[in-house]
Amino acid sequence: MSARTFRVWAPHAELVEVETEQGRRPMAPTGTGWFTCDIDGLGECVDYTFRVDGSDPMPDPRSRFQPAGVHGPSRLVESETPAADESWHGFPLRDAIIYELHMGTFTPDGTFDSAIARFDHLQRLGVNAIELMPVAAFAGDRGWGYDGVDVYAPHRSYGGPEALHRLVAACHARSIAVIMDVVYNHTGPEGDYLSAFGPYFTERYETPWGRAVNYDGEDSDDVRRFVLDNVEMWLRAYGCDGLRLDAVHAIIDTSPTHILEAISTRVDELAEELGRQLWVIAESDSNNPRLVREREAGGYGLHAQWSDDFHHAVHTLLTGETFGYYEDFGGLADVCTALQRVFVYSGKYSHHRRHTIGRAIGDLPRSRFVAYSQNHDQVGNRAAGERLCHLVSDGRARMAAALTVLSPMIPLLFQGEEWAASTPFQYFTNLGDRGLARAVTNGRRQEFRSFGWAPESVPDPQDPATFTRSKLNWDEVGDGAHAAMLGWYQDLIALRRATPGLTDPDGPEARAWYDTARDLLLYSNAGLLVVCNLGEATAEVPEAAKTSLLIASIAAPQDPITSIAADSVSIWRRP
Repeated sequence: MSARTFRVWAPHAELVEVETEQGRRPMAPTGTGWFTCDIDGLGECVDYTFRVDGSDPMPDPRSRFQPAGVHGPSRLVESETPAADESWHGFPLRDAIIYELHMGTFTPDGTFDSAIARFDHLQRLGVNAIELMPVAAFAGDRGWGYDGVDVYAPHRSYGGPEALHRLVAACHARSIAVIMDVVYNHTGPEGDYLSAFGPYFTERYETPWGRAVNYDGEDSDDVRRFVLDNVEMWLRAYGCDGLRLDAVHAIIDTSPTHILEAISTRVDELAEELGRQLWVIAESDSNNPRLVREREAGGYGLHAQWSDDFHHAVHTLLTGETFGYYEDFGGLADVCTALQRVFVYSGKYSHHRRHTIGRAIGDLPRSRFVAYSQNHDQVGNRAAGERLCHLVSDGRARMAAALTVLSPMIPLLFQGEEWAASTPFQYFTNLGDRGLARAVTNGRRQEFRSFGWAPESVPDPQDPATFTRSKLNWDEVGDGAHAAMLGWYQDLIALRRATPGLTDPDGPEARAWYDTARDLLLYSNAGLLVVCNLGEATAEVPEAAKTSLLIASIAAPQDPITSIAADSVSIWRRP
């Protein structure tokens, strides 16, 4: 039986001990802030904890599995890297059609293994990438995952490390890429032991969630290494194809090489080593194209970023909602701007934020941005978690789908969107600290006052029923209107995959315009014309659209363009 090696970074500690089934043993300092210890004679399943200067036992900051939860011991994971699938090399991100899912609510069981059984549905739908909301270990058995604390450990309720390996393999067998949502801007409020080991956080900056991660202060080199090694673990050890970085606008780093640039560099080097396509996608509300501009041109070199402006423009147009941050949007012009130039706010004053935000994307390809009409935030951060299909007519929901799937950006769908799921997606937690749980419940209710939602209308995140209500109902997929909407999404995705020119950076620029007299929104790209009639009466299609594009109906190629029914969307393409 070979010796097991334990290592941990604790630069300010005088004594660090590792505790296993054999008891406590002091670890040897290396002189670089690290402590190490080799132990012989341990059994097959090795659980362990660390003690720093006589503290209570704590999990390993780099724990690969927390079988008893975030307060329990860590467990060594023997087999981290399965045999590589030599046939899988991925594909360019510009060709991706992403499906965002939450592991706990995607299926009744809410596990990696139960999700695999639904991947045939995704394959029939036509998506070729899934984006997993964060699966790193967090407090309790249910949650969104953005309050994770053990960022190396797949959550126990989902099935742990071995089950995640099976999920990635099952996706690749279906030619579906896997994107892991990761959180490098903060940790959760319960179960975070990082500060007991070292200066992972700094008091110099604040984020909406508290202390900022120490990316540029004293002892920050090993904090940066902690994050970069985590990046590599998801892509190398688990075989994931990309990362989605949560809220990068909340990452503060004054280093000569920003941590985001360091991440993109590490990922590009790993892609070359492994011979696979690997991606890094950022979420940011700063509308800063520097994130995705090439490093050689002074950018960070990330491969894509989300565009909330597209969502907000489409949402306000279709729903008429103008409260909260929606007050900055509204009308046909904003949707046209988002389709053509991605950011509606690109050096423009925001009344909601009360300052100017954004910058024009210039010559960047639109395929470096992600478009969506729904996602976990925009659905789940409503008081009752309503989906778009719960707020608008069937015709308007179809418009949102067409504009998203056929946009010049990378489309992202949110689980259940494709069949107009009847279930909401609400915010849920399972915190063990009662005081903290009350604070989250009360804070959630106060947060929505700016949106005009009464506090009593906000479900209690701690109530198990809030989580249960959010689980998808797969029994409705084949029924009536749900099946019809699914067919619409399948047709749209098939059309997108048959029209690669939608994201061709060398092709003609997408064009969007509107006709207020007829209440029409028109969008053309790569020989496709999307016409949305937002009015209450049948409208004639403008002559300019008919004559300049020489479009024929997809359903009946010989049919001329004449008119479009009220509250509907039609798509034509060149014959």
